[in-house]
Amino acid sequence: MAEEESKPVPAAKEESLVQAGKVSQWLTENGFDHEFLAPDKNGVEIIKVAADFLLPTATALYAYGFNYLQCQGGIDLGPGQELVSMYHLIKVGDNSDRPEEVRVKVFLPRENPVVPSVYWIWKTADWQERESYDMYGIIYEGHPNLKRILMPEDWVGWPLRKDYISPDFYELQDAY
Repeated sequence: MAEEESKPVPAAKEESLVQAGKVSQWLTENGFDHEFLAPDKNGVEIIKVAADFLLPTATALYAYGFNYLQCQGGIDLGPGQELVSMYHLIKVGDNSDRPEEVRVKVFLPRENPVVPSVYWIWKTADWQERESYDMYGIIYEGHPNLKRILMPEDWVGWPLRKDYISPDFYELQDAY
């Protein structure tokens, strides 16, 4: 019977954990529930927040100094997957060559994508949330005028969803 050679077991690789950024650490210190995601290629912090915690977190970020909502948009992760409502915030101040930035993402179920509106914190969310509603079907609760902005009011479906099927024909009614 041949003696089996014992093979050396490779050392377990340490998982490379992403170090939480400055804003994420501040939110954690102040008791705001969130998840830190890997920063983008430019180093902008990305924070994942549950829909129920968006308004308290957004209010805290505003108090922290993020006084400008540069961009709000929708993202479709693919057919059968979640929709994302994304907010890119900037801390605008005097003599700021490189303002601090953070991106907040709220992952929503495709069947019922409902998230609170941040219109009451940043007025620039008005038409941006309307566009996300119009193109992706994300419902922004508390928005003062949530209706279609690009498509006709009677349009069926959400054109930027990846599972959207374009109609063969659309009849304009009462166009004049």
